[in-house]
Amino acid sequence: MNKTGLSYKESGVDIDVADSAKKQMKKAIDCNDPRIINKLGAFASLFKFDFSKYNSPILVFKTEEPGTKQKLAVQHKSYRSVCYDTINHLVNDLICTGAKPIMAQDAIICGKLEPEVVNEFVSAFADACKEQDCFLTGGETSEQPGVVEEGTYILTTSMIGCVEEDEVIDGSGIAKGDVVVALEASGIHTNGLSLIRALIKKFPNILKDEVDGKTFLEQILIPHRCYYNNLKTEFPKKTIKGLAHVTGGGIVDNLKRIMPQTASAEVNLASIKLQPVFKFIQKRGDVSHSDMLRTYNLGVGMLAVVSSDYLEEFTENMINSGLLAYEIGKVRDRKEGEPVVTLGELQF
Repeated sequence: MNKTGLSYKESGVDIDVADSAKKQMKKAIDCNDPRIINKLGAFASLFKFDFSKYNSPILVFKTEEPGTKQKLAVQHKSYRSVCYDTINHLVNDLICTGAKPIMAQDAIICGKLEPEVVNEFVSAFADACKEQDCFLTGGETSEQPGVVEEGTYILTTSMIGCVEEDEVIDGSGIAKGDVVVALEASGIHTNGLSLIRALIKKFPNILKDEVDGKTFLEQILIPHRCYYNNLKTEFPKKTIKGLAHVTGGGIVDNLKRIMPQTASAEVNLASIKLQPVFKFIQKRGDVSHSDMLRTYNLGVGMLAVVSSDYLEEFTENMINSGLLAYEIGKVRDRKEGEPVVTLGELQF
């Protein structure tokens, strides 16, 4: 044997460590569901889907990642929370079509595989999926020394859902007289973390500042709220005309995405129940109101558009499910040249 030769292990990748970690992953994702007909280690996942339960099924696909929030989460060893961020964000995007989430697969890319960290990621991904009545069926763990710095993890997840063709929510039925309803966020969710990281760099001790009974660090690491369990009973009733997940671009840009060409929305920003964490960020960072509006959800994680005669019942159903919901805008006919969304004044 050439003692001066190179090896994969000496290059930074230990296959034995990876194999040991994968055995632990199996325990996290093995749910003994008969629809999953192969086990961890297969080259691809097999899922037996019962299309007979649908009249005209439409499959829905989505891929998501937690953005730069994952850097803060890993720095502060908040591994589970960022996995919930990823899955919940993903499910929220998917359900904007009215779909039920079915299965997910994750990808974990790192500079050096730390088995205890990777297994905590996988366990959290699996648990987050189960809470939304879907499954983590497998994924990919890729150790890339020399490409990704040691101690850095890059996470992403993909999901498949399904919706009846006649239950698809796409905003096309939104019309004059409908109402825009705000569904409360759990906090900043997964957007605007680059601005927050710049704020932390400028004021390092800010993480210890108290904001609404928690440290600022605790506030910004609160997981992204998922709305599936609140909304799923509404989908078969066909009561929701449009759903907009408030992520990058804020309330305005995301509401625009679901408005038909014939309608515009008038949103009263003064009616928003602005959460303290956003007031704190705006004040400490001296962030302009327009930048806050384009960057953050401001306490509104999801927007639902419903008919005015269903408003009271819808908001009551949401509140009974444990979610604050309230009217923030109305829909009217759109005139040529008129903005898709018009706004009242934002108050901090």
